[in-house]
Order: sequence, then C-alpha cells, then structure tokens
Amino acid sequence: MPRAPLEYEPLLTRAGVAAIFRVDPGTVTRWEKAGRLTSIRTPGGHRRYRETEVRALIDAGREAGPAS
Repeated sequence: MPRAPLEYEPLLTRAGVAAIFRVDPGTVTRWEKAGRLTSIRTPGGHRRYRETEVRALIDAGREAGPAS
C-alpha cells in the first residue's frame, strides 16, 4: 500500500514573525508567554512558529479593527 506524502507546515522564526508584525522579537516572546502564539522547539532549542497560526493572528487583528 503506497504511503501518502507527508505534508509539512511552514514554520517561521521569531525574527520572521517580528518582521511581519513590525515589532521587536522580544514582543513575539511575550505574546508566546501570554498565550497569543505557541511555538515549536527545534532539536537545537530554537523557537519556530506555525505560519497558519501567525496568519490567524493577523486576521484576528484585522477583524478587531485599528487600535484606539
């Protein structure tokens, strides 16, 4: 029986997420600690963030409207 190909979800670095939101990388870490984002740890201990989760956070921000 042939195996289905594995699907990999794109992962972003902390700096990549920070660049998307135009914030300091430390802000991304604070968001993670606050539960707004979750990270995956690489074998080397580096944080990676699921692109789909980051996009969902962007969409949630758009729905909330501009900050006052």
